[in-house]
Amino acid sequence: MDPTLNETSNGVRNSWNILPANRIDQSRCVIPVGCLYTPLKEIPGLLTLPYEPVVCKTCRGILNPFARVDYRIKQWSCPLCMDVNMFPPSYSGITEAQHPAELHTGFTTIEYKLNKPNAPAPVFLLLVDTCLPEDEMRFMKDSILQSLNIIPENSLVGLITYGATVQVFELGFKECSKAYVFRGDKETPVEQVQEQLGLKMPSQPQQGQFGRLPNQPIINPAISKFLCPLADCPQLMDIIEELQTDPWPVKSGRRPRRCTGVALSVATSLLESTFKGYGSRILNFIGGPCTFGDGEVVGLELIEQIRLHNELRSGKAPHFKKATEFYKKIAQRLVQNGHVLDIFAANLDQIGVLEMKSCCENTGGTMVLTDTFDNPIFKESYMRFFETGSDEQLKMGLNGSVEIQCSNEIKVCGVLGPVTSMNRKANNVSENIIGEGSTNAWKINAIHPSTTLAFYFDVVNQQNPTNMNTPAIRCFQFVTAYQHPSGEYRLRVTTQSLGCAQPNRFDELAQGFDQEAATALVARLSVFKAETEYLFDVLRWLDKSLIKLVSKFGTYTPNNPDSLILSPQFSVFPQFLYHLRRSQFLRVFNSSPDETAWFRLLLNRETTTNSITMIQPTLYSYSFTESPHPVELDSNSVRPDVILLLDTFFTVLIHYGETVTSWREAGYHHQPQYESFAKLLELPKNDAKLIIKDRFPYPRYIECDQGSGQARFLMAKINPSTTHKDQMYGQNSTVVLTDDAAMQVFLDGLRKLAVQSQ
Repeated sequence: MDPTLNETSNGVRNSWNILPANRIDQSRCVIPVGCLYTPLKEIPGLLTLPYEPVVCKTCRGILNPFARVDYRIKQWSCPLCMDVNMFPPSYSGITEAQHPAELHTGFTTIEYKLNKPNAPAPVFLLLVDTCLPEDEMRFMKDSILQSLNIIPENSLVGLITYGATVQVFELGFKECSKAYVFRGDKETPVEQVQEQLGLKMPSQPQQGQFGRLPNQPIINPAISKFLCPLADCPQLMDIIEELQTDPWPVKSGRRPRRCTGVALSVATSLLESTFKGYGSRILNFIGGPCTFGDGEVVGLELIEQIRLHNELRSGKAPHFKKATEFYKKIAQRLVQNGHVLDIFAANLDQIGVLEMKSCCENTGGTMVLTDTFDNPIFKESYMRFFETGSDEQLKMGLNGSVEIQCSNEIKVCGVLGPVTSMNRKANNVSENIIGEGSTNAWKINAIHPSTTLAFYFDVVNQQNPTNMNTPAIRCFQFVTAYQHPSGEYRLRVTTQSLGCAQPNRFDELAQGFDQEAATALVARLSVFKAETEYLFDVLRWLDKSLIKLVSKFGTYTPNNPDSLILSPQFSVFPQFLYHLRRSQFLRVFNSSPDETAWFRLLLNRETTTNSITMIQPTLYSYSFTESPHPVELDSNSVRPDVILLLDTFFTVLIHYGETVTSWREAGYHHQPQYESFAKLLELPKNDAKLIIKDRFPYPRYIECDQGSGQARFLMAKINPSTTHKDQMYGQNSTVVLTDDAAMQVFLDGLRKLAVQSQ
């Protein structure tokens, strides 16, 4: 059973591809029953139908290949609720030999173009921090100007800058640069923003609005003042080129006045007044922390440091709670309006991403952190943000929602990912809540091809059904509605069916275990717990779960650790959890609160493969004696005569051994007789380029020598099988200075505890 096949055709990875028969068996499985679903995964040959779907009148499930069809009387039985529905008149001509595409077994994932008026083109509102040094200002402006050449010309753009005050630029005024200024010391109510900008909606409908649909939002006719098609506002480039650093004087020993929170509130009010209910994005370019007005994360005095992890744990971060609550209210408004916040932050210090995280996380927005706007991490990531597909449309979905329907024996516990609950109650909602729960529908205002959601389920039937007519499969259907960048409204439907094991047949369950998907689900759940629980409790929960799992599915003689054998389906899972325990997602030492928030946000939205790379990075070895090949993430793999390529998702690192470094410094690769050495040096660089080519965000690229300062990025990730505590280690072994237990010690302890007699 290859779990990647279902991911390729449907974008789904399940922790258990064979489900437990009942609730008791599920509790004994230890690992959650769940799946990782990528709503807009790029599927080869995906079919898009130009008509509305056929919907079950009982459960709102959509016609799919698992439905039972009676072609004689033109009715179909919904595989989700087992209710019978009649086909609409337009399907009167279907037969067994000629049936619609949605019934074809090869189209378990299919898209529909909904019969709704097209939405306007995507809106990009640039929110620019001007409290920057002149060189940083220049780097940021260069990237923004460059992006204006690749954004589709029909896209609507706007510009707001902020420092001590907030300036909303009127792009429709072509004579000169004109801006409306708002105070930065307190939030401006949306009504006041509307009044000052002249965006009050008229009391009488405008011409052409009588024919609009009842649920179609009204677009304010004054939008052209502040949000214009890119092709119609060439003056935008001139305005950006003329932007200067904030003129408000900064005294010695103080930070600049930066009203990030108020500026974000004004931007939210502008979009709420003009494009409420349509896909829009706020692109916030931040160069430092908010020091002024609502949303303040640190004071003006430089002597006051921004909060650290120990201050957050002890409750000694004076601005944290108030700022977090402020940004959560902004996030609620963004979610309700169908809008998104994307953050591009550049500063050597923290800028308050932790407090603003909800605005990105709840709306599906992008977040990129780096040290300067001249860093390729920002420049390349920002350019890739506007990547287009073969149809020359942006690779994103906007103002979307995800709904799940499933068989009566399955209930939904919740979702972990960049979504917000729509509080829609249904019969398939579990009382056991994980993440965004108590609903079967979620809002997701921005969806990218790699955006992946983690669903958690409960098997609710108390015992195995005795009715032989009850199907031995369980069906799941994911329905994603979104606004396509072309303006079309689309509906993507993915339906999958999973078989059930017999009661107490854990050998059957084991055959369907996907250890990579299970690791990703457990990792997200661990991070979710770590937000509110002590790290010790989270690690103890992980350890207990692993011990129970190995004890249940391993083969062994009681009280004999050496006899333990794990099947191939489980063999790597303990190794994954060992690296998860040591990862930056749980152990926050050496990471700032902003960095931790960024790491966790990306883990909660990336695909299964990318999540595994984050948890257990890949390591490749290059040498004269062997062809390039993957090696264990272990200190014994670090040798003087090899080159290593490390991929942690966030960082791509090339590590040169001591011997290789000495050859390179001697210039051997420039001599014709050592052409093979020159090729060896190029091999990892070429492979690194392939890794970096399509990655978003753009990773940090490092080339370092053994024993150098930057080699610490490799030393922090590898298994410390040889440390400074070892009395004996080989001459070629690399010593890792750490107090962490080696993987072998961890696995030996696991074997000992798993085989103990209960």
